[in-house]
Amino acid sequence: MSVRVVITSPLEDELVDTIRAADERLDVIHDPELLAPARYASDHPLPSLESDGSRERWEQLLDEAEVLFDFGPLELAPSLGTRPRLRWIQGTSAGVGGLVDRIGLSKSPVVVTTASGVHARPLAEFAVLAILAFAKELPRLVRDQRDHRWQRYATDEAAGKTVCIVGLGKIGREVARLARALDMRAVGTVRDVRGRLAEDLDVDRLLPTDRLDDLLPHADAVVLSCPLTPQTHHLLDARRLALLKPGAIVINVARGQVVDEAALIGALRSGRLGGAALDVFEQEPLSPDSPLWDLPNVLVSPHSASTVAAESSRIVDLFCENLRRYLAGEPLLNVLDKELLY
Repeated sequence: MSVRVVITSPLEDELVDTIRAADERLDVIHDPELLAPARYASDHPLPSLESDGSRERWEQLLDEAEVLFDFGPLELAPSLGTRPRLRWIQGTSAGVGGLVDRIGLSKSPVVVTTASGVHARPLAEFAVLAILAFAKELPRLVRDQRDHRWQRYATDEAAGKTVCIVGLGKIGREVARLARALDMRAVGTVRDVRGRLAEDLDVDRLLPTDRLDDLLPHADAVVLSCPLTPQTHHLLDARRLALLKPGAIVINVARGQVVDEAALIGALRSGRLGGAALDVFEQEPLSPDSPLWDLPNVLVSPHSASTVAAESSRIVDLFCENLRRYLAGEPLLNVLDKELLY
């Protein structure tokens, strides 16, 4: 009995061959003509239904699929929970909970697995880049070089500083590990600390997220690496931003809605915050008239900090391991909790 696997976002031919070679029982459908073109290495845009006959073909493929690699056309995504043979969807992102909820899959028996862990190192490196950039005054270096200005000054160092990591999943733990390698003190929060120890999560102090206020006044940098849920929406609001010490920096690699963006802009404009490095925003793409583009103490990344050339290969490795588990009747890795949405 074969298992039909339909690939719904771009993959290189050699990676498709890797999936096919995972097990002889797999019937892997990969039709590049139906897929959106990749704009850069490891891009995973979902397909559209613009070309002639594409809707009919996608309706057929989704009805026949037992396993999907990615979610297929967004226009048809609300119907995924009713597809007769569909049992499992492998996402290409860690943060698919919001999408799953919006398209009604949270009430469906279809299993969704995420790419959790694949992006941990790139996002942690972005956080470290931001910490070092503001400690070494990279924005000033760039301005002075542009203006041919030679003026010596003293900078800061990361060693001895405290980084507060909100969300100690795979990304947050990697941030903590790299921060401690720079001789920083790492503290952090998780939703529920029961049965968890600080040393197991690579931090010096661990608190539940509802006690974040206890950590913020001591933080030189705050790294947001938590999932977006109703509980974390605008978690870092004006009141909590005011708890931070003058000169602290904010780094967001979670979701834009975890921060009250208007309050953040106000804190940055006032000079009370030392800076912000943002990979995600409340609205994406970031509006051309957003003040964040032009603030001298802000680094803007177009939701690209997680993407490296090796990403697709790592996702396929995860997918193949999950395919092995699926065929063997074993528990899958990275199963989305449809109540917590991560």
